[in-house]
Amino acid sequence: MESIRWIWGYMRKHKIQFSFGIFLALSVTFLNLLNPYFSGRIVDDVIKGNQSHLLWKLLGLMAAVTVCKTVIRYCYQMLFEKVSQSVVFVLRKEMYDKLNRLDFGFFDKTRTGDIMARMTGDMEAVRHFTAWAMYMIFENSMMLLLALCFMFYIHPPLALILLTVTPVIGYVAYRLSTDVQPTFTAIREQFSKLNSVVQENISGNRVVKAFGKEDYEIEKFLVQNGDFKEKNLISSRIWSKYLPVLDSLAGMLLVLMIFAGGTMVIQGSLTIGELVTFNSLLWALNNPMRMAGWLANDVQRFIASARKIQALLQTEPEIVNSPQAKVPQNLNGHISFSNVSFSYGDEKVLENITFHVRPGQTVGIIGPTGSGKSTLMSLLCRFYDVTGGGIFVNGVNVKEWDVRKLREHIALVMQDVFLFSDTIEGNIAYGIPDASVEAVQTAAKKAEAHEFISRLPDGYDTIIGERGVGLSGGQRQRIALARAILKDAPFLILDDTTSAVDMETELCIQRTLRTVFQNKICFTIAHRISSVKDADLILVMEGGRITEQGTHEELLRKQGYYYKVYQNQFGNADNYVSGEGVV
Repeated sequence: MESIRWIWGYMRKHKIQFSFGIFLALSVTFLNLLNPYFSGRIVDDVIKGNQSHLLWKLLGLMAAVTVCKTVIRYCYQMLFEKVSQSVVFVLRKEMYDKLNRLDFGFFDKTRTGDIMARMTGDMEAVRHFTAWAMYMIFENSMMLLLALCFMFYIHPPLALILLTVTPVIGYVAYRLSTDVQPTFTAIREQFSKLNSVVQENISGNRVVKAFGKEDYEIEKFLVQNGDFKEKNLISSRIWSKYLPVLDSLAGMLLVLMIFAGGTMVIQGSLTIGELVTFNSLLWALNNPMRMAGWLANDVQRFIASARKIQALLQTEPEIVNSPQAKVPQNLNGHISFSNVSFSYGDEKVLENITFHVRPGQTVGIIGPTGSGKSTLMSLLCRFYDVTGGGIFVNGVNVKEWDVRKLREHIALVMQDVFLFSDTIEGNIAYGIPDASVEAVQTAAKKAEAHEFISRLPDGYDTIIGERGVGLSGGQRQRIALARAILKDAPFLILDDTTSAVDMETELCIQRTLRTVFQNKICFTIAHRISSVKDADLILVMEGGRITEQGTHEELLRKQGYYYKVYQNQFGNADNYVSGEGVV
């Protein structure tokens, strides 16, 4: 019932349309009982009573009832479909809004295929329930009830005999509903896993082909597909256990009616016309009983899907604004990391990070893979919250700033460059949608991207593939850099941004950045010494700690990790330290 109450919360806005649809369904249910009544009248009054003048009148009424039923049924089916689509529209919007507000932590732990299953398969189950199953449950329930009332009105003894079967059918339908529910939950879970395998294979198809792992991926898919098939078969075995019993019990009504009704006709307590009416009404008992099992399946499918959707909608982001969150107007001051620590679950990622940056300074961050360089900047952007210490911007803890407004003051070029399936101009102007063409081109020139963009067939109107397919790694990086430059934020974070460009292009980009961000703070995460050697402050990170910090010259003199990296990349560190060479 919890899921029913939940979905009714969305349908309440359409309660007038819903109520009118229910009224129309009730009208059709009532009309369904008229033709059996007219059939009995034809037998008793026309055939046996020799009142032939009533034949055409009764046939005309039966035809009129049939046409009315068809028109009314079409109307309320379309009405329920409209309500259903409106409900699903709002649900999809809420789910998409929720997904855009959830933190990195949620996406770190949740499979993409699971999210897509909720947005597609689970949503379709909700649509089917609100567009079809709801009114079918009401229609079949009312049909059963009215048919029984009509039968009791015509001949109570025969109606009572037929009624003896219905409690057994109700019990079997209840058992089916109870036993099948866990299987639908398992099916939804397995469908999510299957979706994840497909999504990962499509996203990583170039890696698959590069390593010749097509057969391996096919086998991995077959395993998940086989599990999905097995879980559906488990569910179908439960259906096959109960549905034949339901069908058999419904079919027994005909045998019972012919036996009991025929006996009563012979005895004279029931007319042939009344028996014909009962025979015509029998489908009004049979059909709801046969449908009970299938409707129970639909209800349980809905409940399983509704719980998945509810779970997503009830998930709350961990990164939230404090009640007294401050809205920054012009964040262009100092940034301080004070004894910052961060753990991801039980894993310690950063420990006791402390440094201070002034406006106009550039900070270079270097260190081995997995040392926590990118995580450090993620904490500044509040993609995650620190577990110890604090980060201060303009002297205020970042937790006290409005999180969205804080991020608006940060231009970030991530290590994993993501470009949308859009034009190059649209990708560069993503942060500033109303930017002029001239501004976009200026940003592209500063990122050393204008030249290669101009050579493309459609220039800035070139549609690039998903995630930038069709562009080289260096081209994608430069477009992402142009996007950050156009944002013109007071803080710039470059996470290994020039790793895929040649040294000459990197030198031009760095020269431009020094001019563009002259009075701003720039963080550069890199593996190349050439990317950080001109920074005002260089942080060397190892194992989640800052092991060295200083300028290029100071770090070379210390002859630590930075010195070794420089020696490996340039091979002349000894000459520099002895004064025989200059970097």
